Amino acid sequence: MKIYLTFAIAFLIIACQTKTQEAQQDEPTITDNMLTEEQKAEGWVLLFDGKTTNGWRNFNSNTIGSAWVIDNGALHFDNTKTEGKGDIITDAEYENFEFRLEWKIDSCGNSGIIFNVVEDPHYNYVWQTGPEMQVLDNNCHPDAKIIKHRAGDLYDLIACSTETVKPAGEWNQVRIVSENGSYQFWLNGTNVVNFTMHTLEWDAMVAGSKFKDMPGFGKATKGHIALQDHGDKVWYRNIMIRVLE
Repeated sequence: MKIYLTFAIAFLIIACQTKTQEAQQDEPTITDNMLTEEQKAEGWVLLFDGKTTNGWRNFNSNTIGSAWVIDNGALHFDNTKTEGKGDIITDAEYENFEFRLEWKIDSCGNSGIIFNVVEDPHYNYVWQTGPEMQVLDNNCHPDAKIIKHRAGDLYDLIACSTETVKPAGEWNQVRIVSENGSYQFWLNGTNVVNFTMHTLEWDAMVAGSKFKDMPGFGKATKGHIALQDHGDKVWYRNIMIRVLE
């Protein structure tokens, strides 16, 4: 009986510790959505303060919809809202930059980080002009079965060199570098995609993709950065950028 009680108590202690660790992983730390003095000196600027949606608005709008909320220090798209949906963009436009953020996706979820977005009434969606770094649950979303549609891919154009994405519900670190038309995608510390836009090779690649009938796609050299409403719950935090001279 004593042995049974000892094992039962040990099991309960381990279970409680596991739950505590999981909760701590999900909660924002004191350094989330903040810049270090070193980052400030390097020219980094926060695009999300962890408390408000300031600096973001819906595409072709002056306001941001109510489906984009602040959740535990993250910018969260809540798909349970019946109104206020849609892709959101930065107030400012960027050309040569280094961009970083962290994301996590709901189970079987889909979203995306889109750049060089041209805001114009002629376009109804951000993806009609801007290329996308895919945000996805590779374990069960249907797009995961399609090459070039998986997390970290240059959506429908270039597949990741290796899979580094974490499971749904876990935070992933993104780094996108844009420098004079050349781009790097980094996911969880690994350089997974490299490409150059505005070349004959780029034009040929677009012509062989689902964007071939979108005359404005991939043409801009600068634009807004967008976070996609794909109908699934997604969270973003530690969103920052530095302009490259």
